[in-house]
Amino acid sequence: QVQLVESGGGLVQPGGSLRLSCAASGRIFSIGVMGWYRQAPGKQRELVAAITSEIIRTYADSVKGRFTISRDNAKNTVYLQMNSLKPEDTAVYYCNAAVNDSPDAGRADYWGQGTQVTVSS
Repeated sequence: QVQLVESGGGLVQPGGSLRLSCAASGRIFSIGVMGWYRQAPGKQRELVAAITSEIIRTYADSVKGRFTISRDNAKNTVYLQMNSLKPEDTAVYYCNAAVNDSPDAGRADYWGQGTQVTVSS
């Protein structure tokens, strides 16, 4: 089994910054794409940013130029640096990872428990 544990959420004023971290642990052979999603009240979960094992990054248009996704493959960890935060960034942020737990297994999607980010003055 694989666990994803997020940290780094909280309350920040508009224009401020936060850094989210997500560490994967458990039975891991390799990890493919890792990403961050968010879900605001009354809205569907949406992709914020994703990064492949080859360090190819994808961003939602709403966060381009403000957020940066990175990963440390040695630590099985993905990060999301969020700058110039806006009230509309308020949401629960979820980490996602596509994990092989053995050389012969296909990849399975795992999710973290979510961390609250609130941008408010």
